[in-house]
Amino acid sequence: MTLGRLPSVALAAILVAAPGLIYAAMAQTQSDTPAPDRGRGAIIAAQGTASGAPACALCHAFDGASDGSGAFPRIAGQPASYLATQLGYFASGVRNSAIMSPIGKALSAEDVAAVTAYFAELDVPFLPLAQPDETLVKAGQELAKVGNAARGIQACDNCHGPEGAGEPPVIPYLAGQYASYIAFELQMWQSGYRTSSPEEMAPLAAKLTAEDVAAVAAYYQQVRGSDAIVAPQ
Repeated sequence: MTLGRLPSVALAAILVAAPGLIYAAMAQTQSDTPAPDRGRGAIIAAQGTASGAPACALCHAFDGASDGSGAFPRIAGQPASYLATQLGYFASGVRNSAIMSPIGKALSAEDVAAVTAYFAELDVPFLPLAQPDETLVKAGQELAKVGNAARGIQACDNCHGPEGAGEPPVIPYLAGQYASYIAFELQMWQSGYRTSSPEEMAPLAAKLTAEDVAAVAAYYQQVRGSDAIVAPQ
């Protein structure tokens, strides 16, 4: 029997029930997807993989805090979805790195899900760092919280959350991230070498002076503490 021949009451009942059936099917699909294996992620972080990816701990430390130099970013507590997206960018060539591009290509989808889930769940202290110049921090705070309307620069917190706490699952936290790493990535956008986020970060970075970059990077580095970070989701 076709829907066109159903009695109006029966057809109405089907239409009312349809949304519930759809959501039930979606829930069943989600429940059928296995949760990422964080234990496997910890092994990858500590030992690497048989496919050739080295241990993440070599650069980022086993706890994801890195060494504080800023050569490598802090990734502990970053959203798993964000970390997975960046690994995908390295694998595809959207982002290029002599270190990370080969690693991105060597990791399977299951590896990525496991290791990003592992790092996303970590809640570790921020390393003690030298306090930057207060004048520089104040200038960075102004850009982060207010921006500069005259120059068309929106506040960084508009996307990265209050005090750079992040907006999971796709926008990373900046609070407590190393100043030299933040500055380096902004410079990569300015030079056109980093091509991810072409509609958001690239145009913004192009409007920043060298002084702006140093200021906003210094500001976010000193905004740290577990209470400033959005819990991973």
